[in-house]
Amino acid sequence: MDTLRRVLDFCIRHQTILGYSIVSLLTAAIEYIFLAVVFKCPCNSGNMLYGSVFLIVPAFILFLLGYMMNPRMWHLLTGICTLKKSCSCSPWGTCAGCFCVLLQVTARAVVAPLTWLSVALLRATFYECMASGSSLIKNLMCKDKGAECHEMLVKIPCDEKLSEKILSEYLSLQAQSQLIGWFLITAIMTVALIAKCISRCCSPFSYLQIKFWKTYLKNKWEVFEAKAKEHASKLSEINVNCFFEATDPAPFQTPSNEDWRKISFLYAFNSQEQHYSMLHKYINTNRGSNNRLGKGD
Repeated sequence: MDTLRRVLDFCIRHQTILGYSIVSLLTAAIEYIFLAVVFKCPCNSGNMLYGSVFLIVPAFILFLLGYMMNPRMWHLLTGICTLKKSCSCSPWGTCAGCFCVLLQVTARAVVAPLTWLSVALLRATFYECMASGSSLIKNLMCKDKGAECHEMLVKIPCDEKLSEKILSEYLSLQAQSQLIGWFLITAIMTVALIAKCISRCCSPFSYLQIKFWKTYLKNKWEVFEAKAKEHASKLSEINVNCFFEATDPAPFQTPSNEDWRKISFLYAFNSQEQHYSMLHKYINTNRGSNNRLGKGD
């Protein structure tokens, strides 16, 4: 039991890294299935187009799926077209907040496509097909060798022996692909590390306060969803009972549209206010002012 608890605690503490790892493994598995079942290089003048489609298009689709499956993307977009009519917030502040959230969503969305590109380049099959039909590769490797070299180059993906014959003086197409793959992985890790360091160095908050904020947000959503489910169940039960029993409903307090709107805005943690979410800010400002007004009356 203690071992299970330790495993669960480890998963909870490292859920972000584990999530990225699972996405990367699933992407690599999908790439392997595509390679084994679907992909078959035509070994003709269409190599460039065919290889490019299999290398780039799935990565782009995964990128779009990353946006579509991220709840924060829909939190960002919902009602944004009517925001000017109903919100007195600063346009610059709103744009800055939206841009920060968009960067975070994009950082999560690029994990799967970059994994696809990296794995595909290390396997080298897609690149080999694409490069064998590239005019740039042809001009480089078949210089002063005539049209026969061009015809043999496009057949390299279907015959490995041709690669040794034509590319003896250069790196093979597979070696080129793997080098590009490792350079891409190195660049990704370097950029990710630099971005993380900059974000932490420029943070006006301490390490422990950021950890507290993340814990608060996680617990807040759990409590909010449980309470919302309970509240919705009670309201639906009252309405159904009143419908079938033909009675008037008893008073039941639910948040107004304005209340929902105020707590639904994106919130950027800042040092000017000791609030950890829009709900926290709403409770401390709106409810507090209402209570003071009530006492004054």
